[in-house]
Amino acid sequence: MLRFKVSGMTCGDCARTVSAAVDGVPAVERTLVDLARGEVSVEGAAEEGAVRDAIAGAGYRVEERL
Repeated sequence: MLRFKVSGMTCGDCARTVSAAVDGVPAVERTLVDLARGEVSVEGAAEEGAVRDAIAGAGYRVEERL
């Protein structure tokens, strides 16, 4: 599982946008967004760089891997 601290998510629409973007990455089985903590967890065998790129492409910033 990959977990990231993500900045810029402020509402449910933000969480859905990030989730949809990450779900489009090959080998992602499930994406969980914790809006209150600003965290995104990804289950599956996806490459970290691809997940980071998807989050950035959706307009949000990965601060760190947790």
